[in-house]
Amino acid sequence: MEYVFSDKTKRLTFILMGVGLLSILLGFFLGGDHASQRVWTSILISGFFFFGIALASTFFLALQYAAEAGWAVVFKRIFEGISAYLPVAAITLILVFLAGTFHLHHIYHWMDPQLYDPASEHYDAIIAHKEPFLNLPFWWIRTLAYLGIYIWFTRLFRKRSLEEDGLEPTNRSFFVKNQTLAAIFLVLFGYTSTTFSWDWIMSIDTHWFSTIFGWYIFSGMWISGLVMMSLLVIYLKSKGLMDFVNDSHMQDLGKWVFGVSFLWTYLFFCQFMLYWYSDIPEEIIYFKARIDDYTWVFWGTFIINFIFPMLLLMSKDAKRNAGFMTFVGCIIFFGHWLDVFMFVTPGAMKDHGHIGLVEIGTFLGFLGLFLFVVLNALSKRSLLVKGHPYLQESLHHHIN
Repeated sequence: MEYVFSDKTKRLTFILMGVGLLSILLGFFLGGDHASQRVWTSILISGFFFFGIALASTFFLALQYAAEAGWAVVFKRIFEGISAYLPVAAITLILVFLAGTFHLHHIYHWMDPQLYDPASEHYDAIIAHKEPFLNLPFWWIRTLAYLGIYIWFTRLFRKRSLEEDGLEPTNRSFFVKNQTLAAIFLVLFGYTSTTFSWDWIMSIDTHWFSTIFGWYIFSGMWISGLVMMSLLVIYLKSKGLMDFVNDSHMQDLGKWVFGVSFLWTYLFFCQFMLYWYSDIPEEIIYFKARIDDYTWVFWGTFIINFIFPMLLLMSKDAKRNAGFMTFVGCIIFFGHWLDVFMFVTPGAMKDHGHIGLVEIGTFLGFLGLFLFVVLNALSKRSLLVKGHPYLQESLHHHIN
């Protein structure tokens, strides 16, 4: 059973990409004060958001291998299709980082060499103290290492998956290889997902730090990836494809969305409550800037990403209803884009940031690019894997 990437769908993705490109150009030339900073900030927000979705898909695929889970085998091509966006996401992030390195924007103000010079009037003792970690050569080495590791593992998972299609289900050789690969990847991911969140996101607010920030970033990536998986499966089923996915499979995906939403909420609350309760000026400044200057977005993000899934996805029937899951999924999806907006904008734009045509247009452009890459990848192979030792278990998965 294969997906055909129709010309109509391609045109839609091109239109979205065109909207994104036009928004970026208009932002640069008609944006007024802080135009360049605003556009690069918007690119980083949407670029990182869709990078996180692609990486979460590779993570979830590896998790299924390591846990020897059978239920999700029918979604394996979806995982691989979403993760196919990783190289494109890497290029996007590298462009933003290069622009920062050559001072085309000041999102990462620690990249300014004057901050490290005691003789300069711009000298910053706190940032200078972090120079052994936050210096451009070491930072770039880490960045390229993260992206290289993720892309290499993703491609190897995909390569072995396609080779496995030619085997009999009783042949577990490729499954065992992928299981070993998954264990290695999960260890590396556990460390690097924390450190890249420091490097790419937390360093925007260079004076501030949090010991659970990496986990908080990870939980947002994970829930966004799960929502995208659910929406893609619902879309393909609406096209008469993936009939092998039953209500029990969809209920399990819904459970993951529901459960990881609580993980995100727990980490949000822990980080916020502990800092706010301590009331130490250099610690609460991160939240004070967001609550004072972006009040509605800050609290709206919490309400959307906690209250909505808690109230709307509690019942079994809700998780099995395609229309309802699409509605809730789109809300959560946008809610976690807002979460990334709150990571980046207050530190990069101070109180000059807002959600307007540039931000929404850039988001739509990245969405179009993401869908083009993912749907094109899905059209290359059958949507149902072959040769996987747990395929029959997955096909007959049933929850009473």
